[in-house]
Amino acid sequence: MRFFPTTLLAAALLPVLPAAAQNVPPPATPFQMRGNIYLPNKLPATDARVAALKIPSGFTVSKFAEGLDMPRMLAMMPNGDVYVSNRVKGTITLVRDANKDGKAEVMRQVAQKPHLHGVALQGNKLYISAIREVYVADVLPDGSLSELKELYHDLPDAGQHANRVLHFGPDGKLYLSVGSTCNACDEDNPENATILQLNTDGSGRQVVAHGLRNTIGFDWHPLTKELFGMDHGIDWLGDETQQEELNQIKNGAGYGWPSIIADGQHYPANKPKSGESYEAFDAKNERPLLLYKAHSAPLGLVFNKGSQFPKEYQNDAFVTMHGSWNRAQPSGYKLVRVHFNA
Repeated sequence: MRFFPTTLLAAALLPVLPAAAQNVPPPATPFQMRGNIYLPNKLPATDARVAALKIPSGFTVSKFAEGLDMPRMLAMMPNGDVYVSNRVKGTITLVRDANKDGKAEVMRQVAQKPHLHGVALQGNKLYISAIREVYVADVLPDGSLSELKELYHDLPDAGQHANRVLHFGPDGKLYLSVGSTCNACDEDNPENATILQLNTDGSGRQVVAHGLRNTIGFDWHPLTKELFGMDHGIDWLGDETQQEELNQIKNGAGYGWPSIIADGQHYPANKPKSGESYEAFDAKNERPLLLYKAHSAPLGLVFNKGSQFPKEYQNDAFVTMHGSWNRAQPSGYKLVRVHFNA
């Protein structure tokens, strides 16, 4: 474990100009923030550590595959084959449990290009997102992939958040999460800090929702078909701010980042880009449905559409929390259930 307390000071400096008094902007209000860095040691997922995980009564946890280095996103075929991305290496790996004993025996690299991350299946086609590109490949009978065909090549530059995630919506369209280029700033490209809707033939795309700092985990409710996503809060605002947000993602809606955060707080470092007041800007944006402990870093959200869990879990969502680095006492490092009434 490594722990580094850090203090950030922020204040706007007023220039001295030979101008009329009425042209001088009002004095800035200095503010101080204290942040912490806590980096837990990485530990192997030994059988003993897996057995020590805290789980609800009646559930079990076991290792399906290991030795994948830095696995990120998963897509599963109807036959149980799993495609796993590794953005650092830019690889897609086929993971297969051939004898159906719950442990994978086959792990074979089937694709490699820079920054491959998001994976989504539709029929026998695998769609893969990189930073600026979206590819498609045919899934061949042996599980390997055909040559990757480029559908899009001009997505926004990445900056701080390079992990593009894509899923198919109930309408058969591709939905792609594009994170912000920064911790908190005014974006120049209107496609940053958004969720985009893409055509599967590469013919066009549009912004579904904006003002989303980094919504990596998102999915559609099985009954209502409404879209929900977990957004990452701003770093360096202290241990308890900004909390992670659960949002209902509505077509054409804004979610406030970077000027309005969490449950309507005004972020003083980024006034509304439109020039309007915080209150007026807030009124145009959606508020989160739920807030979760700051810096927990939600990386996945999926609704339970299966039948193997108890009935009370039906249509609830599961959220994977990567775990914090920007607070004194760690948060996250867990799988969270979000209960939905529908």
